[in-house]
Amino acid sequence: MSTALVIGASRGLGLALTTSLHSKGQTVFATVRSPVKPGTFPEGVRIIEMVDVGNEDAGETIVKGLGDHKLDLVIINAGYFKTETIDKPIFSEELEMYKTVAIGPVFLVHHLVKGGFFAKDAKLVLITTEGGSITLRTKEEGGGNYGHHGSKAAENMVGKLLAHDLVDSGVTVVMIHPGFMRTEMTKGVGYDKFWESGGAVTPADAAESTLDFVKNVTIKDTGTFWAPRGPRDIGEAERVLGKNLPTPLQLPW
Repeated sequence: MSTALVIGASRGLGLALTTSLHSKGQTVFATVRSPVKPGTFPEGVRIIEMVDVGNEDAGETIVKGLGDHKLDLVIINAGYFKTETIDKPIFSEELEMYKTVAIGPVFLVHHLVKGGFFAKDAKLVLITTEGGSITLRTKEEGGGNYGHHGSKAAENMVGKLLAHDLVDSGVTVVMIHPGFMRTEMTKGVGYDKFWESGGAVTPADAAESTLDFVKNVTIKDTGTFWAPRGPRDIGEAERVLGKNLPTPLQLPW
């Protein structure tokens, strides 16, 4: 039986990934920042509480909760998003975005590597976004949201570097844009007004397409950045990359 760890699993995509993996018969560890209500997760999911990826001790908390289990799949899904404009950048919010999205994963993986928690031929997935692609940012789309885009671009770089560090141990690292989703996070920043026009999908749909894609990646794909659902919800994809784009779509940096 395979064993998976989903980091950032309390709601949205993380919860959907956890639920789907559990339904496929995997042993699943799920991290949350605070105690969860009974019934949030399917029975049998192993919950590791009090894990805030933006804190330096998050990795230590996770490895203590894993016991002696080896991990076949690790998905780092933790995220934080606050909107900004050039008229009102927010220093504290940018710090939180970078800590959670781009700094935390380095230390989480450090603890997993040093503790020997990756199984043979394991896979490490960083849930990022097409918003972290510098190539896909255009004048037509405009600026703003510096912390969001900047931290996601940094997360992509972190994933690329981790791929180099882990390749000799057989760990495949991929960065995934799971799709534009109907979640509390996108609603919380006012993006629910774009759900219909932008083709937003449910976390359950995004989880299935992500997992279907990840099961087929191999070490030859390590260090790459993908949209398993293709260009359908990436507003600038055709303008920048052209028409008749494939699904899944490898994204540019």
